[in-house]
Amino acid sequence: MSVRINLPPTLHSFTNNQAVVEVNGSTVGECLNELVRQFPRIKPMLLDKKGRLLNYVDIYVNYESAYPEELAKPVKDGDELYITLIIAGG
Repeated sequence: MSVRINLPPTLHSFTNNQAVVEVNGSTVGECLNELVRQFPRIKPMLLDKKGRLLNYVDIYVNYESAYPEELAKPVKDGDELYITLIIAGG
């Protein structure tokens, strides 16, 4: 099943300057794993060593937050994922 992952500009350098990447998967986690398989250098930008989302990464499925299911949230053919990076400052 084809799912599009929309990436913020700060991650484009990890995907050969692609803003959108097509992947297959039935959950958000499977889709992210496919993204990492295609572009291994992106993994430390999204996931910790245990495979969990980093605390500054938010995922949206068709503009709706994947929280609280996050990686377990189901997706279907034609869905779009949006990765956002939360930036904080002081």
